[in-house]
Amino acid sequence: MGCVHSSCSESNEAEIGGKARKTQVGCATDEKKMLWGLSLMILLGLSRRQRKKEGENNQAWLLADSALAVADSADPQSVHSSFRFSFGSQVELESLAFNSSSSAAATVLMVNLEKNSQESSSSVDSNRIRQIGILERSISSVQTSLIRFSYAEICFAAENFCRGKVLGRGANSCVFRGKLGFRRVVAIKRLDNEDKESAKAFYRELMIASSLDNPNVVPLVGFCVDPEGLFLVYKYVSGGSLEHHLHGKKRGKKPPLSWSVRYKVALRVAEAIAYLHNGNEKCVVHRDIKPSNILLTSKKSPKLCDFGLATWTPAPSVPFLCKTVKGTFGYLAPEYFQHGKVSDKTDVYAFGVVLLELLTGRKPIETRGAAGEENLVAWAKPLMQQEAMETLMDPHLTRATHNVSQVNRVIQAASSCLASEESRRPSIVQVLSGLRGEKNSMEGRSGMIRHGSVYSHFRSCDLQKRNEMQSHLALAMLGVTDFDDDDFYCR
Repeated sequence: MGCVHSSCSESNEAEIGGKARKTQVGCATDEKKMLWGLSLMILLGLSRRQRKKEGENNQAWLLADSALAVADSADPQSVHSSFRFSFGSQVELESLAFNSSSSAAATVLMVNLEKNSQESSSSVDSNRIRQIGILERSISSVQTSLIRFSYAEICFAAENFCRGKVLGRGANSCVFRGKLGFRRVVAIKRLDNEDKESAKAFYRELMIASSLDNPNVVPLVGFCVDPEGLFLVYKYVSGGSLEHHLHGKKRGKKPPLSWSVRYKVALRVAEAIAYLHNGNEKCVVHRDIKPSNILLTSKKSPKLCDFGLATWTPAPSVPFLCKTVKGTFGYLAPEYFQHGKVSDKTDVYAFGVVLLELLTGRKPIETRGAAGEENLVAWAKPLMQQEAMETLMDPHLTRATHNVSQVNRVIQAASSCLASEESRRPSIVQVLSGLRGEKNSMEGRSGMIRHGSVYSHFRSCDLQKRNEMQSHLALAMLGVTDFDDDDFYCR
């Protein structure tokens, strides 16, 4: 009995002791919660007073104790630089707030980001997968005629898109030099995966480029459609761009392009544009004819490239309106720049600017040029009217190095292409005939008058357009800066 009583007493004492310890723990927990709540209330009040003092109108932040001062280098105009945020769970927050040994305090923003971030990422992924599915169905007609590369093959060819492989950059794309197998070198164009319009741009360029087959156009080799990105694979042209040869920074260290090469470039590019406008079921308007999109082979033969802005029209000389004007200042036709009107004559005007660059060696827009010479077209038009051949010609070319009759034909072609009024410009076929020296090729329809060996299109209707043209040129000069990395194949 004594033993039983003793054991019962011990068990009762143990139970009582356990309850006491639980009570102590419970009290400590309650006390801890009270302290936590009190700290939050104090800090919330401090943060409110601080926000009121600083004049901020942000939403109420749930802040824990912070001993960090705002960095001296923080931007006083930036709301985000006023706080240093870290994200954590309730347990991590408590351990930070009540850890007295912690010397480094931080401002803590308590938010539940897990659900929202998961929903956001899953929504983006689902949209991307849906877009790729639509794109796959849309391009089914060209999948048999082109090589389809996997994303792994593209990464391997471009060496994981390292900076050393970059050939050029565009507004929403980047071009890399790649290698397929042992010898085949390609140019891989990667479209911006974050751009909402990249799928449409990819589809349009793929369908247009895959339909072209001309020796003066850079051929499309294949493509890649993957959740990681959209890629177009073109044949690599090793001679660099016409832009680089005419206006490159290192051009002074190399001999300039001879007149024979420049004349060949004019002819071949005109043939390429004529093919785009008339060589397929639909007329293709390039919309970005410029020297950086004209590549030269090792034998200095030109090839037209970059169909990122190209579009279809039902037929040549059938214009349509664009909601957004895209292109490069200095090459935009007045009716396109001012009214968004696009036709084959848009390319004709841009080609006229290229012809002037071949003649003069000057850029279309020279921000540092002499007064009155900032805009190439405005400077050259009176000279073409005055037949001032020597003033127009690139000073790097001596008179003995160029063929006078060829120079006259290029001046005639440039003059007709740059007519301010769209209806007075010849078709590219007429321009090509004029460059070849065929008689009556650009007379009559374009309404030009012959002055000696040079045709001039300056007539009364063009003079009436002078104010409109000056407005166009003034707008084109606004905010123009020289960029070296915004053109494809610039090296």
